[in-house]
Amino acid sequence: MSRRWFFWGAVLGALGVALGAFGAHGLRAWLPLQKMTIFETAVRYHMFHALAMLAVAAAAAQFPARAARLNTAGGLFAAGIVLFSGSLYLWALTDVSLFPFITPVGGLALVAGWLAAAAAFWGRDHTP
Repeated sequence: MSRRWFFWGAVLGALGVALGAFGAHGLRAWLPLQKMTIFETAVRYHMFHALAMLAVAAAAAQFPARAARLNTAGGLFAAGIVLFSGSLYLWALTDVSLFPFITPVGGLALVAGWLAAAAAFWGRDHTP
């Protein structure tokens, strides 16, 4: 499982860098400031959570007894990137606002991912 989270964290990190560069160099000239701010927020959360997925991969490899909860965290981070950042990218680029429905669900997935990561290390490790 740790390989999967490392793979997806790296892929999503690369995508985040590409989207950030696209925003900084390709969109700034024609996107209004308010929409540019939304796009930048999407990139920021996208990148933070791609890095969090890499941390999940490293932790799962280091602490295999805690891998199940860490896998939950990785899945929630991935879902959060798609739902939260994805809906903000869509809103910034097309004026299609899914905010009332999708964006908060994505944000909750990101928060839940952090809580799942914390829960993975709550209590003692009972393996020999």
